[in-house]
Amino acid sequence: MNLQMFDLPAHQRRRKAPKVASLVALSIALSVATIICVYSPSLLYNPGNVPQAVPSSDSPRESIRRPEKDDEPEAANSPEIEPSEPPSSIKSDLIVAQTTLDRNNSERRSAPSPSPSQGDENEGRTRIPIQRSPEQTKRVSPVPNPAGGIDHSKLGDKESCDLFTGEWVPNPEAPYYTNSTCYGIYDHQNCMKYGRPDTNFLKWRWKPDGCELPIFDPHQFLEVVRGKSIAFVGDSLARNHMLSLMCLLSRVLYPLDVSTANDENRRWVYREYNFNVSMFWAPYLVRSERTDPNDITRPFNLYLDEFDDGWTTKVQAYDYIIISAGQWFFRPTNFYENRTLIGCLACKQDNVTQFTMNFSYERAFRTAFRAIISLANFKGVTILRTIAPSHFEGGVWDQGGDCVRTRPFNRNETVLADYNSELHKIQLKELRIAQEEGSKWGLRFRLFDVTQAMSLRPDGHPSKYGHWPTEKVTNDCEHWCLPGPIDAWNDFLQELIKREETKKSSYRYT
Repeated sequence: MNLQMFDLPAHQRRRKAPKVASLVALSIALSVATIICVYSPSLLYNPGNVPQAVPSSDSPRESIRRPEKDDEPEAANSPEIEPSEPPSSIKSDLIVAQTTLDRNNSERRSAPSPSPSQGDENEGRTRIPIQRSPEQTKRVSPVPNPAGGIDHSKLGDKESCDLFTGEWVPNPEAPYYTNSTCYGIYDHQNCMKYGRPDTNFLKWRWKPDGCELPIFDPHQFLEVVRGKSIAFVGDSLARNHMLSLMCLLSRVLYPLDVSTANDENRRWVYREYNFNVSMFWAPYLVRSERTDPNDITRPFNLYLDEFDDGWTTKVQAYDYIIISAGQWFFRPTNFYENRTLIGCLACKQDNVTQFTMNFSYERAFRTAFRAIISLANFKGVTILRTIAPSHFEGGVWDQGGDCVRTRPFNRNETVLADYNSELHKIQLKELRIAQEEGSKWGLRFRLFDVTQAMSLRPDGHPSKYGHWPTEKVTNDCEHWCLPGPIDAWNDFLQELIKREETKKSSYRYT
């Protein structure tokens, strides 16, 4: 370098210095470009050249009707509570996580978000499946065991403990709320209000074999779900579960009810955590209609191959969908496929094929899972909560049956009724099918198996303590007292969501 340059006037030095800097910058740029071309050709890969996957003719990925403007959730104009908009810090982490996966595995996804004005123009959209390594696939999906069920011990990293096989053990610290501290308990589940004399049924917790299931911690749970959303899809037991969650969270915070629809779909937001909870009423999971609009006891028409727009058009933005169904399938129903009557359950129609409830139960779950897989922009986790048995003894529900026990069964004291066992097997089979198909598109389906645990709790139902003695109401051995055994479902839920969020973090840094 010419040292005389520093003796020049300042205005001349400013003209000469950029020339040197330009040469240095050009040299660096050429060196970086050479390194990229030689060592990292994958960085020059053009994702636009990736051919789009074409589903086979028997693929369940039928495109769901995109919602028209009037179909949007009513609270969609409130950006601060919109489920699809997590806080910016979480969004940044998710972007980093996806970028890391794209770089390491050459994965490319094309799923542009449709605007409401597009209407049905998005029908026929296909996903580009994420290609995962065998190790990643093992981490994402539960593995079926040879018996045809789900091997609980194979759920993924740090999940060697089977949460769902175990027994109830004493817990003197329970309950963690009362019917006085939680205002949201429905009357027919408010056993203390209606004078249930015993309280021992409240003093138990679920103990898995070989490990501990942590008791629900409302502070920890709200931190884990900060910026997220949960949709409960199903019948009154799904609502029972959701209310239990809200009662447990009431120790810390009450939500704001932002529901606006005049139906049984409800929505709440915990603004301090930008956390949303919704309940979508779908007792049959598929499209259904009453044969008598004014009489709910009359048979329903079930369209077993059609999506229920009441929830399938509204869950795309949610982080977690908890789906369940059960007792409604025992009711008299007419079965339709391709808009044609193909059979019925407990009907009195000549020349109509009589089916068992297993027929509709299987097809309903298959259609519900197919609906979720068809959502082109859904990136959340679907959790199947298995059937929770009722405990009528001495007769069926409308013929004097009751549930008067005051302590749990030991595991060797009872056997799951045949019909409950069959329904449970159907759920496991349909979940396995959904996991297989969903994995092609990077979708996660998880098992939430409460069947064994709840089969041991004949003591946890309202029985006659869901109403005043003067009311002519049948005993309730299907729903669960609040507080009560169903609170353990949120011990499970907390652990399952923590596992999912831990997996996301591990993907983010590997």
